[in-house]
Amino acid sequence: MSPAETLQPTTTPVIRTIAMPRDANHQGDIFGGWLMSQMDLGASTLALERARGRVVTAAVEGMSFISPVYVGDEVTIYGSILSTGRTSMRIFVEAWRRRRDRNEAAKVTEATFTFVALGEDRRPRPLPPE
Repeated sequence: MSPAETLQPTTTPVIRTIAMPRDANHQGDIFGGWLMSQMDLGASTLALERARGRVVTAAVEGMSFISPVYVGDEVTIYGSILSTGRTSMRIFVEAWRRRRDRNEAAKVTEATFTFVALGEDRRPRPLPPE
C-alpha cells in the first residue's frame, strides 16, 4: 500500500465519478463549481438518509482547493455527519482525485455543508429520531 492510500479518509464514500471534458476549462482543469456540485450531491445523500425526506443546502463553510482535478481523473467524495440540531445537520465532505493510470490518490478539497430538513410545505421540519 502506498503512502497516499493510507491517507485516504475512513468516512463513507458517497459519490465516485470521472471528470469529463465538459466539466473543464480550455486548459483541461476541472471547474471548482463542478467539484462543489459533486460535494453537495454527496453530502445530500447523507442528509436525505438522516432526514428521511427532503433537505436543502443552507450553507457551505470554508472551501479551499488543495490540488487540481484534471479531465479523466476519478473523483471520490467522502462524507460524514458531524452534528445534528432540531431541523438541521452539518456534514463534513472531502473530495479526492485519482489519476486513472495510477493507484495514488490526492485530497483536492474539503468543506462542511449545512442542510435543513423540509416538510411538504417547504418549511423547516424536525429531524426524525435516529
